[in-house]
Amino acid sequence: MPSYRIHRLKEGQRQQFRWAPHTSGVTIAKPKDYDPGASVDAESPYAAWVTLRDTEQSLKIGDILEAPDGTLRIYKYIGFEEARWFVPELPPEAAPSSPVAVT
Repeated sequence: MPSYRIHRLKEGQRQQFRWAPHTSGVTIAKPKDYDPGASVDAESPYAAWVTLRDTEQSLKIGDILEAPDGTLRIYKYIGFEEARWFVPELPPEAAPSSPVAVT
């Protein structure tokens, strides 16, 4: 049975997430907005939700489940959707200088 790692959305970010308009597609999440949580053994994200729903560790809107293969699913009002961690763009490298021929 797969073990899903839980990433808990920080409380300060939860209200912002809650009031943001729903967008379809992949949700980009920033790792700094999450605290590592426990793990839960379940067959799917929905099975994990059912396992935790009547406990003190129940999933809250904005929490992320990470599957053993690294895929992320974020818990939204409509269910679980695909998520990815934000990866900052690397600044473009300085243009290589052309060698100057000395004669």
